[in-house]
Amino acid sequence: MRSIALDVHRDFCEIAIKEAGEVRSAGRIKTNREQLELFAHSLGADDRVALEATGPAAAIARILEPHVARVVVANTRRVRAIAEAKVKTDRVDAQTLCELLDAGFLPATWSPDEQTRALRGLLGRRERLVRSRTRAKNAVHAALGRELKGRPPMSDLFGSQGRAWLGQFGLPGHERRIVESCLREIDFLSQEIAALESELARLALDSAAIKRLMTVPGVSLVSAATFVAVVADIRRFPSPKKLVGYVGLDPKVRQSGEQAARHGRISKQGSAPARHMLCEAAWIAVRTPGPLRAFYERLRARRGAQIALVATGRKLCVLFWHLLTREEDYAFGRPSLSRHKLRRLELKAGDPPRRGQRSGSAASKREQRHERELSEQVEQAYRRLVADWEQKPRKSGAGATPGRASSSHLTGQAARQGKAPDPAL
Repeated sequence: MRSIALDVHRDFCEIAIKEAGEVRSAGRIKTNREQLELFAHSLGADDRVALEATGPAAAIARILEPHVARVVVANTRRVRAIAEAKVKTDRVDAQTLCELLDAGFLPATWSPDEQTRALRGLLGRRERLVRSRTRAKNAVHAALGRELKGRPPMSDLFGSQGRAWLGQFGLPGHERRIVESCLREIDFLSQEIAALESELARLALDSAAIKRLMTVPGVSLVSAATFVAVVADIRRFPSPKKLVGYVGLDPKVRQSGEQAARHGRISKQGSAPARHMLCEAAWIAVRTPGPLRAFYERLRARRGAQIALVATGRKLCVLFWHLLTREEDYAFGRPSLSRHKLRRLELKAGDPPRRGQRSGSAASKREQRHERELSEQVEQAYRRLVADWEQKPRKSGAGATPGRASSSHLTGQAARQGKAPDPAL
């Protein structure tokens, strides 16, 4: 059995092979399908191959996997022997990667399936287009600010009323051309975003996980699709704590010796789009009656709005884990809202409108009012549950939780002991 490593570049791959306890350089091959397939046929069925997680790594791994025992795509952030090496060349990097693979110390990344890769690609492209559209909108606002036009009287400056309001001003020639150019760019980007969302809607209709997450109030198509694209197979995470750490919403912990552990800000080690999506969904969810709003308001009173919002995003992450693991819809959801979301998915996917027919997503005012009353009752029940839990007497003495002495009624050095007591003789 040989250990083989590839240092991948755009034009070539540097190869290192470890066999019989010795590492040697095997030269270079071009990074194209013909050369890689020829190289794959030269490998043995019991060989192991390693390469870093770069742009073409997934395509190279798919070519090599049928011909070898295992292909390891290494996590570049955790391969410190390569990133912090004093002597760093392509040949040395390949040999170091080969040594780590042979020793079993190479941290591997998880490879998603084809559907997850497609979902990630579409969402990444949509995110870049949305950022470009936002920059174009900001340029229009900046042009109005330079001419002292003030705040527009409508909420959407780029709708029909907003554009009519823009046409009333006699802007200077260069400013008018800037605004017209930005408006054309916004229209083009909006069409591209709508086309991508249509493709996302078609993928979502075939995904039970996305439709299940959309039963939570505040979770839209993009929010649910982003979470599913980042997490993919929920069975990879044996507990919600593992999932929270994967997306970077777990707090940093500092502990040394006999001192108590100190918790700081969130680690932010996972996917930034997933954290952003969870916080955006939490911002909408806390405006809707339910347990999530009660949780947010209770924490906001003690820690402030920003910390409470991030904590609600973490609560949503844990909730998503339970929904996907148990394969259940949200128990406190609103059926009429879920039907409306599903119908919007169908329309985005290209389903023709049902003119003259009563849509299955339509809900009467009475049904909406009844669902809101139920949500408010659930919220009040959650508040009472938390109030009863906080009124319970805390344990004291030998049964108390370690590190929680400061939560008792005692104060001073006895309650906040800074060091461990002297050992008994």
